Amino acid sequence: MGSEGPAGRGTPVFRVVFWRLGGIGRSRGDRARLADRHFTSCREGGGSRGNGLLQVFLKKSSGLFMKMAPKAKKEAPAPPKAEAKAKALKAKKAVLKGVHSHKKKKIWTSPTFRRPKTLRLRRQPKYPRKSAPRRNKLDHYAIIKFPLTTESAMKKIEDNNTLVFIVDVKANKHQIKQAVKKLYDIDVAKVNTLIRPDGEKKAYVRLAPDYDALDVANKIGII
Repeated sequence: MGSEGPAGRGTPVFRVVFWRLGGIGRSRGDRARLADRHFTSCREGGGSRGNGLLQVFLKKSSGLFMKMAPKAKKEAPAPPKAEAKAKALKAKKAVLKGVHSHKKKKIWTSPTFRRPKTLRLRRQPKYPRKSAPRRNKLDHYAIIKFPLTTESAMKKIEDNNTLVFIVDVKANKHQIKQAVKKLYDIDVAKVNTLIRPDGEKKAYVRLAPDYDALDVANKIGII
């Protein structure tokens, strides 16, 4: 059985101490040589000299023990006045109100629950989703297709001061009224519409009393 360093079986205790403490900060070989040298000098000196050398070495190495010893923890500083005051107020509140306080719960009177309407911010897109705005396909040129020149239409012009047009199926009365005003610069009193059996929409446009349907028809080119 081999022994680790000079501290083998039958080795004196102070030789182990020399080897362990005397070589702190040195390599393994230097520690062994230093321990052997100290041990030899102690053994040759014998008696009081040997003991004296051991005492000197232990005295020098006591500083190492002190350095290696763990530092004592500093005591926590006393709490400042503000913390002490807050603690006292908390204790006072606990004494007055009691520790086990009960919060008042809301009484629900309905079985349904609605989610609250929280803040919803407007969208701030980084780029436009449409490169150009859509063109209005149902403009006044698309609404009024053409005027009717049948015998019944002529009778309406003469008797009822009313013009008859074929218009877009999707156009409503307000759109027809605005389109006639914009195209022919006339005021409209009333608009009646119907869908013919062939699927076209017919509009009876009654003019205001200030305008004569016959003059407007001549201007348009119906007659």
